[in-house]
Amino acid sequence: QVQLVESGGGLQQAGRSLRLSCAASGRTFSSYNMGWFRQAPGKEREFVATISRSGGSTYYADSVKGRFAVSRDNAKNTVDLQMNSLKPEDTAVYYCNAGYVVITAYRPGDYWGQGTQVTVSS
Repeated sequence: QVQLVESGGGLQQAGRSLRLSCAASGRTFSSYNMGWFRQAPGKEREFVATISRSGGSTYYADSVKGRFAVSRDNAKNTVDLQMNSLKPEDTAVYYCNAGYVVITAYRPGDYWGQGTQVTVSS
């Protein structure tokens, strides 16, 4: 089992950047595919990005493609989400996700962090 703790959220102006980080416990971090999801008030949770175990493969939701970048450091047990050119519609609670399965928009991993709030003002 893995425990996930997100950090780095906050209030930012539209057009600027934020970097989220997710720290994972355990010694088998490199065994997990990792992902980021988000949930805005009154909306369903949606997929944001995923990265493979080695970091060699990434995939993004169309809404963030070209603006967000996911990366991981298996030596530090961390996965980051660099968010550039933020828009007000990026406002949501962002969740780190981990799983042995390949994470997709319709199949998240089994493990979730507690979430971190991102608010983008116009």
